Amino acid sequence: MHRYRSHTCGDLRETHVGDTVRLSGWVHRVRDHGGLLFIDLRDHYGVTQCVIDPDSAAFSLAETLRSEWCIRIDGEVKKRTDETINSDIATGAVEIFIRDLEVLGASKELPLPVFGDQEYPEEVRLKYRYLDLRREKLHNNIMLRSNVVADLRKRMWDIGFNEFQTPIITASSPEGARDFLVPSRLHPGKFYALPQAPQQFKQLIMVSGFDKYFQIAPCFRDEDPRADRSPTDFYQLDLEMSYVEQQDIFDTLEPVVAGCFDKFGGGRPVNRNWPQIAYKDSMKWYGSDKPDLRNPIKMQVVSEHFAGSGFAIFANLLEQEGNEVRAIPAPKGGSRKFCDRMNKFAQGEGLPGMGYIFWRKAEDGSMEAAGPLAKNIGPERTEAIRQQLGLEVGDAAFFLGGKPKTFEKIAGKARLIIGEELGLTDMNRFEFAWIVDFPIYERDEETGKIDFEHNPFSMPQGGMEALEGDPLEVKGYQYDLACNGHELVSGAIRNHKPEIMYKAFEIAGYPKEEVNKRFGGMVNAFQYGAPPHGGCAAGIDRIVMLLADEANIREVIMFPMNQKAEDLMMGAPNEPMTEQLRELHLRLNLPDA
Repeated sequence: MHRYRSHTCGDLRETHVGDTVRLSGWVHRVRDHGGLLFIDLRDHYGVTQCVIDPDSAAFSLAETLRSEWCIRIDGEVKKRTDETINSDIATGAVEIFIRDLEVLGASKELPLPVFGDQEYPEEVRLKYRYLDLRREKLHNNIMLRSNVVADLRKRMWDIGFNEFQTPIITASSPEGARDFLVPSRLHPGKFYALPQAPQQFKQLIMVSGFDKYFQIAPCFRDEDPRADRSPTDFYQLDLEMSYVEQQDIFDTLEPVVAGCFDKFGGGRPVNRNWPQIAYKDSMKWYGSDKPDLRNPIKMQVVSEHFAGSGFAIFANLLEQEGNEVRAIPAPKGGSRKFCDRMNKFAQGEGLPGMGYIFWRKAEDGSMEAAGPLAKNIGPERTEAIRQQLGLEVGDAAFFLGGKPKTFEKIAGKARLIIGEELGLTDMNRFEFAWIVDFPIYERDEETGKIDFEHNPFSMPQGGMEALEGDPLEVKGYQYDLACNGHELVSGAIRNHKPEIMYKAFEIAGYPKEEVNKRFGGMVNAFQYGAPPHGGCAAGIDRIVMLLADEANIREVIMFPMNQKAEDLMMGAPNEPMTEQLRELHLRLNLPDA
């Protein structure tokens, strides 16, 4: 018999009754039933109930066992009585009567419980992540992640893509986040960077003549943490294709992602025929470029109803160019209590408040509009607003005004809260949508400088001709895939023509010399017959987070950082040794404490 096990803790069934077996695993829990000890033994594959009585030579050792001790047991498989069968576990029809027992690894007192799924401080969970990972829910999340990656990889191979690996040590590149820099020992004063994405390399793969590339790629960005974003590194399904247009990318990726969600989504419906929504419309209707379409609320512009009205705040705002008023419909939200609560939410977000109107039944049985705004603008305008928004008795609408960029995000948050609190959002489904026609450039409000708003390597719609006009009007062949309020995929048709690339970067303040210095490898390659190409990347961590129905991305990453980008388990980041700094020709210039 094998030194440690003949079977796993998930193997044994009634067909094994009478067999002598050997199992190894962790003591999940010990129960004393009047002299009989019941030991639930757990490994990666499952749990098996083991029994030992005082007549066994190993009983005295068994009495010393505690949770999470690692042990080996030998014993005979016996059938449980009908009343003791445990249908919750695969091995629940049998148990093992222990004949021999060996402690393989004793455990100190546990800093957090493994049995059950109790809430525990994140600092403790991350410091003792190896114990946290033994807990059933988190263990299952990590296995889900492994299976999702395998599934995505197989789907890509099945549709003709080839998997290639790109460098981890490379040059710095402006991808919209801070680089992690790596000092060079052999080249004093120079630095490599960990790649924010394999962007340039995958484009060079297309130039090299490989038609369809993919990779489960690690990416490194020095970012502020969020619930759906790791502060240091993440993995993505990275892909690129030659001789394609935007729709070709959509047609390729949709069955891959939808198939994965069908397989691992626990039966939750996945929408088909994913809509394509222009960026400006997404911001106008949903206050977000990653809208949650499980929520049916669609915001609308209602400026005409407030222009010249008795509500001076909005009327005066609308006299200034670029301002508008938007309404957030709130079906079933027509109570003063709910309206006041949403107004308080807006104040908590830094706004003076959020105007509202709600419609109720009057004493004579007719419908009437109520709330401060209704009194100021009068019945004719409130009725026009109600009809535009399609609202009825018991419904409400909330209003925000000014330059859209100053209130869109808050309006988007309010839309989500209204949808959830009023029970309008169907939480038990997946709703996908492509967001398209992103602007290539944005203007910094403080400096007035034009810079890239998104990926700088996107082909502008209209090519060189488009770049001769107003930069803020230029849209790119750039797209994101949103699902349930999260950005899952980002990509573009690439700018593969050197002359258009130089012009695009020039508008953003990068002279030709700077472009050659930063992207010389790619620009040079484009001068040797570069094919039209495009691609995208899907975030593995976020996909698994949605499939696992987790609110925080750390619940689907095996060894995550904390909110301060610290690895509490390994003690990173740590201080370098003097010898290391000397080798790298570095000297620390720390901020004053």
